[in-house]
Amino acid sequence: MNIFFKGFCRIYQGCFYIAMPVLPYREPQKYNTLDDIEKIFAQLGAKSALLVTDKFMSESDSVAKIKTIAKKSGVKLHIYDGVKPNPTVTNAMEAKEMYLKGKCQCMIAFGGGSAMDCAKAAGALVVYPKKNFDKLKGLLKIMRRLPKIVAIPTTAGTGSEVTPTAVITDDATHRKYTMNSFPLIPHYAILDPKVTYTLPKHLTATTGMDALTHAVEAYIGNSTTRETRAYAGEAVELVFKNIKTAYDNPTDEKARANMLHASYVAGIAFSKSYVGYIHAVAHSLGGQYDIPHGLANSVLMPIVLKMYGSCVYKKLKKLAIAAGVATKEETAEAAANKFIDAIEKLNEYMEIPKTLKGIEEKDIPLMAKHAAKEGNPLYPVPRLMDAKALGEIYRKVAERN
Repeated sequence: MNIFFKGFCRIYQGCFYIAMPVLPYREPQKYNTLDDIEKIFAQLGAKSALLVTDKFMSESDSVAKIKTIAKKSGVKLHIYDGVKPNPTVTNAMEAKEMYLKGKCQCMIAFGGGSAMDCAKAAGALVVYPKKNFDKLKGLLKIMRRLPKIVAIPTTAGTGSEVTPTAVITDDATHRKYTMNSFPLIPHYAILDPKVTYTLPKHLTATTGMDALTHAVEAYIGNSTTRETRAYAGEAVELVFKNIKTAYDNPTDEKARANMLHASYVAGIAFSKSYVGYIHAVAHSLGGQYDIPHGLANSVLMPIVLKMYGSCVYKKLKKLAIAAGVATKEETAEAAANKFIDAIEKLNEYMEIPKTLKGIEEKDIPLMAKHAAKEGNPLYPVPRLMDAKALGEIYRKVAERN
């Protein structure tokens, strides 16, 4: 990377680090059971609400319960269930139109990060009816208050219920729009472990590793604070202690609750300290090939951590100790390698592949360009990389026949 651009990136990141204490970050009001949605309806005085979800979740017992609570509360519930695994511009537009047509007063995002991102994007379109996502993407482009959003995560991974981020895919170009603005943070979050019981095992695995990715990237970056390091370390410890139990025993309430909490605090950590190139590359893979975000992050994490090299050893040692895979007496390099090895072993245990299918060499230069544009200068990564260097990540993660 050009030395002058490197300098610009670090100055840019430094300015946001200095400004973070005065930026309007907030946490949602948190509840612990689906029944609490009745309290939220009463608090909002809502008479009409939009439920944003996908077709699979729309037929779940939990959505049936939300319908019952809404009817009991005198709330007319409109349901948009067209959300795709990588939510699209079309999804957001359709949800916005249903919200306006139904004269809704709040949104309920029920599902994984896809449903929550779709609701956030639809809310942005409601308050910016004349703007498209090209004008809303990026940092601090959304300044108006969104409709009230109730986030109910059914996966313990994205942390979208507590973050100011939404990612939307352009149906036509396959490019992902990443929006980072504080009004996108949901107003309420319901962390009910019971709604995660029916999550398929492979999604328990990849979304859980997604939460771990958030914690790791927040911790190893250059914009950490005592608070974000504490949250990230807590999330790493919780994931390592609970993910296998949640994977093997889907109805273990304690493990599921701990994974939801890990996702939540990791979300706070990366909202304030940002993510890194794992996410930048994962977003481009999701946009180009519709690879689920959690899967991409899971596979990419050990590859990118190895590419960072010695600049992350000291911080990875602390995470290795938090994860219980290394001791204080070990060298930073040895502990860091143990941590990366432990991540690979978790992936293997939960049958997450080491590489990804379908990546074509001809697509890599453009994807790397998009990843570089997303990551630089915003992400305070431990080691800066340009599009050429990022291209090597795609080649390492691509399955070779």
